[in-house]
Amino acid sequence: MPPTPEPIPTDQLHFILPPQHTSVEDERRHRKERLAAALRLFGRYGFEEGVSGHITVRDPEYADCFWVNPFGMSFGHITVSDLILVNQAGRVVQGRHHVNQAAFVVHSQVHQARPDVTAVAHCHSPYGRALSALGELLDPITQDVCAFFEDHALYDRYTGVVVDEAEGRDIAEALGTHKALILRNHGLLTVGGSVDAAAWWFIAMERSCQVQLAAKAAGKPVLIDHRNAAQTREQLGTDLVAWINYQPLYQQITRGEPDLLS
Repeated sequence: MPPTPEPIPTDQLHFILPPQHTSVEDERRHRKERLAAALRLFGRYGFEEGVSGHITVRDPEYADCFWVNPFGMSFGHITVSDLILVNQAGRVVQGRHHVNQAAFVVHSQVHQARPDVTAVAHCHSPYGRALSALGELLDPITQDVCAFFEDHALYDRYTGVVVDEAEGRDIAEALGTHKALILRNHGLLTVGGSVDAAAWWFIAMERSCQVQLAAKAAGKPVLIDHRNAAQTREQLGTDLVAWINYQPLYQQITRGEPDLLS
């Protein structure tokens, strides 16, 4: 019997981590590629509802300007070159498409209130809307949802389409220091230190809403106790973990639809 092969040293194994950028231009291109990819994924997952829904990412050079998807363009068709740059007042400073002014009010106020946030995602996803109609938070009923344990909030009011800065500020205040917010009778909003993290939190939160609705429809879910839920959040709830979880999805969409990078 031949000898067992020697293990490869762990420092010789490939492990993907967030890239380090050598220039502003390189980082800007990276963020735009990630934004276009996230929008394609959101379209694939059915998060798009007419012209509703945005993902924004802060420009690495102009901190008060944000790259965002154009108004009225299908998520499934967006490419890097379609993205527009908008200042915090909602005026387009680069690109030739309009921006959804009502939706951008929320993003702008969140970005202003949270300088630590690079990206914000908000869409009218089906299960997020369903849970938001109940006006309740996510319960710690599965390992995955514990990433949001005591790290998401409820904006417990609805006054119509957000069109003014005052309500945008109220939403940002309700979010506080959390990674996610349930907008009652509206949908979900997530933030992150990268597009990858914000997009992963949104996808994970939408799935958590689906699981909670299904579990409660079937019976009475058993809650994970506070200590274990908090410990699991510390293990799964960081932006780095979100970034790592997101990479297979990024690989899928960019390899399957490489035109998005044009």
